[in-house]
Amino acid sequence: MNADKRYQIFSRLREQNPEPRTELEYQTPFELLIAVMLSAQATDVSVNKATRKLFPIANTPEALLQLGVDGVKTYIRTIGLFNTKADNVIKTCALLLSEHQGEVPKTREALERLPGVGRKTANVVLNTAFGQPVMAVDTHIFRVSNRTGIAKGKTVLDVEKRLTRLVPAEFLLDAHHWLILHGRYVCTARKPRCGACVIEDLCEFKDKTE
Repeated sequence: MNADKRYQIFSRLREQNPEPRTELEYQTPFELLIAVMLSAQATDVSVNKATRKLFPIANTPEALLQLGVDGVKTYIRTIGLFNTKADNVIKTCALLLSEHQGEVPKTREALERLPGVGRKTANVVLNTAFGQPVMAVDTHIFRVSNRTGIAKGKTVLDVEKRLTRLVPAEFLLDAHHWLILHGRYVCTARKPRCGACVIEDLCEFKDKTE
């Protein structure tokens, strides 16, 4: 895909949705961090249902530590892998207090040292909470990037690096949200809704649907 076509794609996505936002509900960087940790292999809808009950009770590292692993489990039991996630949440809260004065760090390296936080989670926090132009590639973005031809790669990291390099600078901050929403609602896994797609004529996918 050439640079002009890529520019047109993101221009249209921006025109359709000028201020894209994550569908996870949060008020602070810490709430976002916890929500993203809980969202692994779970839907944003299920995470929001849990955090709407959890955050009014405990939405700081100190408060979650007081709840303890079992206390956190009672609020996130409806989310997949809740046992492991509750354990990681408590360990992360302890580390934030002991090493970061209870604040969410603003570097990928420091974030990735937190239990349960991988590169994708770190990138989401850096992009969404702190406005850094990084790409958090999930299954939706991996699929859309490869299918459309925007940034092809065999691994998530390959796609992340290519997107970071190839997405025009003016779009990079919001590109993560545009691509994930496009993959979630239009360029779906089993049967993409090509007839409802604003970039259909620019997309290089060969097996388009009606």
